[in-house]
Amino acid sequence: MSRLLPTFGILIFVLLYIYAAAIYPGGSPADPNSIGFDWFQNLWCNLMEEKAINGQDNPARTVSLFAIVVLGLSMTIFFFLFAKYFEKHTIWKRVIVITGVLSMVSAAFIFTSYHDIMTTILSLSGLIGISSILRALYKNKMPLFIIGGIICVVLIGLNNLFYYNQNYGDYLAIIQQLDFIAVLSWTVGLNLKMLNKKELS
Repeated sequence: MSRLLPTFGILIFVLLYIYAAAIYPGGSPADPNSIGFDWFQNLWCNLMEEKAINGQDNPARTVSLFAIVVLGLSMTIFFFLFAKYFEKHTIWKRVIVITGVLSMVSAAFIFTSYHDIMTTILSLSGLIGISSILRALYKNKMPLFIIGGIICVVLIGLNNLFYYNQNYGDYLAIIQQLDFIAVLSWTVGLNLKMLNKKELS
């Protein structure tokens, strides 16, 4: 059951995310006076601010910060497990683990004043990590997961494009939600595949 720790952690994160969104007072980049969390307008980082966009104290902050720690630990375990069960080459094992840990550490500090820097580090390390995983999936002849990984890479790219280009700002929240769904679903699927895998030397 220890192999499924990433999946359990991701499920806990999703539940905490939904709960944090439910208690978010309101306000979005599109409408500062809106009530509650708008899944089509609000971003994940809005939940981690001390004040909601509408100016009220934000009770969702504590929940969302705990959620990101749970997700970070879960994903870190996943990267170690993936390298252990799907990658034989020592250097590529290290690349997967290092980029995975780096992306999760940067994600944990995305709510700070270094948001833009952390977002960039998260995206770059995430892309390198997923690309390294795609290499291992190719070696293991897992075409469906390769397609899933490519979809994740495309969504991460679009997320960054929409974040840095204000012309697409209205679509950023939607892309972020799709990004979460794709990456977390892909991760859970790979984690379940580990149940019948033998450790690689």
